[in-house]
Amino acid sequence: MTNNNNLICDLETGVCGVSEDDEMQVVDFNQKRKSIDLYYVTDPICSHCWALEPVLRRFVEQYGHYVNFHTLMGGLLEKWNGFADVSNGISSPSDVAGHWREVGDHSRMPIDGTLWFENPIQSSYPPSRVFKVIQKQGGDLANVFLRRAREAVFVFNQNIAEKSVLIEIVNNLGLNGEKVVKEAELSIGQQLLNEDFELASKLGVRGFPTIIMLNEENKGVKIVGSRTLESYIAGLKQVLHLDELQPKSQPALFSLLEKEKLLFSKEIEVMYDIEQKNIHKFVENELSPTDYDAKELLGETYFVNK
Repeated sequence: MTNNNNLICDLETGVCGVSEDDEMQVVDFNQKRKSIDLYYVTDPICSHCWALEPVLRRFVEQYGHYVNFHTLMGGLLEKWNGFADVSNGISSPSDVAGHWREVGDHSRMPIDGTLWFENPIQSSYPPSRVFKVIQKQGGDLANVFLRRAREAVFVFNQNIAEKSVLIEIVNNLGLNGEKVVKEAELSIGQQLLNEDFELASKLGVRGFPTIIMLNEENKGVKIVGSRTLESYIAGLKQVLHLDELQPKSQPALFSLLEKEKLLFSKEIEVMYDIEQKNIHKFVENELSPTDYDAKELLGETYFVNK
């Protein structure tokens, strides 16, 4: 599933790729399912997926007990060779920078983007293959890797298609980075990735992020683009045939920061319904000064667990 047009990210629809007319669509698949499956189709360099992080985290924290969560790689950029999308103003990697900065400014999830001039990403497949190799080991480390990779590329301007960068990210997860990255470069890495592409295609995914929720009646909803928390809650209600859901309480900020290691102001604002102007007061009330460092980057505040 490769379409370099996906690098165009629309601020109105919140989609990287081909937009669709309806924000939420009723879908029906043939395989019988015993519980709610949520498929999150994404890519490590999808800017609107980065913008979705605050909302998706809150949705998973409060409503994740209703679903079996599956992350699929969608294949945003296979290669640049021979690609040109003149109508959308993209004929080289440097043309992506402006689109990324727009998404970052609009969402307040910071995006630097200057790597597209200095050390452009040639393909999103290398980090996607590493994700799949880690994912097959089980547990949640693959999603942690995806978060760290996005921090590296969007915020800290690192080329996550480079082997050395990937090895460092994986090492910091407590895994053997050289071993994992080497395995991802073997045929198994692409095989696992192709399986995701095939499933995403069967699910009718054409742009990222796309979230599909399917129930035991073979029916569900497909929500395309970076949407509000209310959109995903409404979709879950529709799939479950429920008027009301029982959300879990938001985690304490101390626990959340300890788990995530780094949180941007926007992420805390969304998780706890805090206005931007009150973020420092809220954090000071919730955390001890010995728990965190507050820093700024690209005009946004972020908090790092000590």
